[in-house]
Amino acid sequence: MNLKYIHPADQLVMFMQRIYDKGMTTTSGGNLSIMDDDGNIWITPAGVDKGTLSRHDIICVKPDGTQVGPHRPSSELPFHAAVYKMRPDLKAVLHAHPPALVSFSIARKIPDLDLLPSVQKMCPEVKIAVYAVPGSDQLGENIGKCFAEGCDIVLLENHGVCIGAADMYTAFQRFETLEYTANLEILAKRIGTPKRLNKADYTVSQTTNHLKLDDFIPSSHSVEELAARRDMITLIRRSYKQGLFTATHGTYSVRLSDGSFLITPYGMDRAYLEEEHLVRVKAGMKEVGKVPSRAVTLHDEIYKAHPEINAVLLAHPVHAMAFAVTDTVFDPRTIPESYILLRDVKRMPYGQNYTQPKETAAYFGEVTPAAMFENDCVIVTGSSLLQAFDRLEVMESTAHSIINASAVGDIVHISKEEIDDLKEAFNLKD
Repeated sequence: MNLKYIHPADQLVMFMQRIYDKGMTTTSGGNLSIMDDDGNIWITPAGVDKGTLSRHDIICVKPDGTQVGPHRPSSELPFHAAVYKMRPDLKAVLHAHPPALVSFSIARKIPDLDLLPSVQKMCPEVKIAVYAVPGSDQLGENIGKCFAEGCDIVLLENHGVCIGAADMYTAFQRFETLEYTANLEILAKRIGTPKRLNKADYTVSQTTNHLKLDDFIPSSHSVEELAARRDMITLIRRSYKQGLFTATHGTYSVRLSDGSFLITPYGMDRAYLEEEHLVRVKAGMKEVGKVPSRAVTLHDEIYKAHPEINAVLLAHPVHAMAFAVTDTVFDPRTIPESYILLRDVKRMPYGQNYTQPKETAAYFGEVTPAAMFENDCVIVTGSSLLQAFDRLEVMESTAHSIINASAVGDIVHISKEEIDDLKEAFNLKD
């Protein structure tokens, strides 16, 4: 998707729909704007249902203040204009009231940006703007001051968040990432104490192996490969919709019968992936003109070590990740389905998936289909894509249930004797 070829009004509708569909704003809340090359500000309207916006609802505000469109522009137009005035390098502004970030705004605290390595890259700094009446010039001044200091992400006291960027997709990435880490911190604090990454930890995750593969040109695309591409895209989109993925994080791969495998590309928006974007990897080489996920080496090592594994999924489901950023043990002996599908989920040290791919790959198998990597991700495997996806869903559902149970009472796990009964009934290996 190249935003250069999408009209500003269509971009605003597209991203507002994503924000609304993911529950990160309400019918009347939030506003987006884009400044075009002529200095016009395209902005969402006031008093129009955010869930049903169309391009015809978007307002164009000319540099002389003339307004073109069927509605009034958002009442927050003053602070959008203030941001563009203070920061001519910014061409998109996003404002919304997502639940987790609102929690921080009413506590007047900034979310921890050091729980996962991907957060600092997208959101290196967040400032807090002093409260003022919504739509007032004073609010515009308060927000503009933060942007004038070089910050692109501003939390508004008792209000929400304002994010600026060179384009709306980057603004959305920052927004989604920040809301994710805010939610992660809240969940982690319910079950333990979040562990922060230090400066040295960030260098570990900066792998470039995915950029070093030689190219090959596929001579054809088998029916098996085409079916795998179709099924992967179906579940990738479902994963994004369910919050198992964010726009740019999450990796799926599927092995083909010739020993090659398909894997998600690096840096592309998971919500808009198509079959042709998936990258085929064969004998240590990649499809020409494409860049595979940074996790390609680990996926390759897992397939080499385990002929029974045909799908590997790496993701960041927020409830499961609450365990990955604390010392709290994730124990799937909660309901029979959780144990049958997940067995015992091992916690791996931070960075091992990057620095020791062969040793990490050796862990996985029929009895050990899933693992959790501290402050990074979860990985599940399966004999098929559907089985692996089922395991990922069950891991997140199980984590969600455990966190909720902490508010209900003490958790009672399935006993050793009951586990033995499950192993016998379902022919589970030890």
